[in-house]
This record gives sequence, C-alpha cells and structure tokens, in this order.
Amino acid sequence: MEASMPKRKEPGKSLRIKVISMGNAEVGKSCIIKRYCEKRFVSKYLATIGIDYGVTKVQVRDREIKVNIFDMAGHPFFYEGTAQLCCLIVVWRITPVTSEPQVRNEFYKDTQGVILVYDVGQKESFDALDAWLVEMKQDLGPHGNMENIVFVVCANKIDCAKHRCVDESEGRLWAESKGFLYFETSAQTGEGISEMFQTFYLNILDVCEHGGKRPATNSNASFTKEQADTIRRIRNSKDSWDMLGIKPGASRSLFSPACLS
Repeated sequence: MEASMPKRKEPGKSLRIKVISMGNAEVGKSCIIKRYCEKRFVSKYLATIGIDYGVTKVQVRDREIKVNIFDMAGHPFFYEGTAQLCCLIVVWRITPVTSEPQVRNEFYKDTQGVILVYDVGQKESFDALDAWLVEMKQDLGPHGNMENIVFVVCANKIDCAKHRCVDESEGRLWAESKGFLYFETSAQTGEGISEMFQTFYLNILDVCEHGGKRPATNSNASFTKEQADTIRRIRNSKDSWDMLGIKPGASRSLFSPACLS
C-alpha cells in the first residue's frame, strides 16, 4: 500500500488591484512610485500631466498581485474642469473629450488603495490632506465607501531635515486618528519606500480576503485616543506668550497692568 503523500498547498489566485496616488504638486508622488518600481530617483522635477499610468506585479504571501497604479497630477488645474487640450492628449485613451474636461474626477472609483503624500518641508501640503479626502469622497458619490479603502500616508522628503516643518508626531497623529497607515519616506535615498509598499499591499490583500472589509486597526498604534486628544488640544491652544500678545524673552517694561491682571 502506497504511503499517502502530503498535499501541496495550492498557490492563491492572482489578484488585480487599483492604486492611486494623491497629494499636492511637487510632494514626490511620482518619485516614490519610480523609486519602488525602477529602483532609481530622478532629481529633475517633471510635473505629471493629467494621469500617469503604470502596471507592476508583486508577490504577497502566496498571491500574485497585479497592481494598476494611477499617479494623479496634484495641481487643481486637473480637477476643476479647466484643463486644456494638452492634458486631454495624454489621457485620451482613458477619458473621453468633453466640453469641460475633468481629469482626476474619473479615477477615484473602484480603488482598493490610496498613497497619500505630503512634503515634510511644506506645511501647506500637509494641511491639504483633508481637502484631498473631501475631493475623493465627493467624486465617489453618496454610495461610495472610503471605509474599505486602504490609505497609506507618506511623510516624504525626510532627507531634507533642515527644511522640515511638519514633525513625525504631527503627521503620525493625523494618520492614525483616521485609521491610516503612516510611513516616513525619502524617494531620493529610498528610505521607507519598500517597507511602505510591502505593508500597503499586505493590508490591501487582507481587505480583499475579508470580503472587502478593512481589518481592525492595529492595536500597536503609537497614540491612544486619550493621548491623541491631549496632543490635539495642546497644538490648538495658545501658550502664555501668545495670550499676552508678546514675544518670548520680552522685558518687564512691555507688560502693562492690563496684561498682568
């Protein structure tokens, strides 16, 4: 009698996913994708015109994932219906020509993952993250569900430490308060890029394997709810100098009786 052979584990079926990048112009969205896919950095800035599209294959656990990446232009010019013919030539095969062309609007639907990028040296790019989420929610419409989309926040250009104005705690707090992943990245040096994409794809795969439902947030988050609320309250409050309307180190002569009362 022949000994029974152990069954070989069948590889999982291949999976196709759609990933988009979001964030202001010049924060490094395209450079992050290029660093990951091509293992190189392009120092010369070339603005994305409309939508840049690429495909890559990755292996996650026992699954082959075909990733369709839509790298979206960050300038509002490509959203508000004012784009000119030069933009339409680039996205002609994807977006039909209309009298009021809208480029980004068409690409939010059917998305499994979002790479949300800001430049740690540009506070306005960090402050704009909420507006990007509003834009996406608006275009998904009343029946769109953002709760089951995996978001990863990239605090990019950390190699430019001298110009940094958004610290890690502020960026991480914003991301974790929304249940998003958070990574510090540098497209120039490659720091954090591979780790970010690996975790990103793992989370997308988990969502797909849970019937499209995002798994519970990792309990190892850096901030508890109480800590997050305290940090947010401190950031939004004025210190004693601000309340007095004077600069730190001011001489006693600047203090009026009204200030001291």
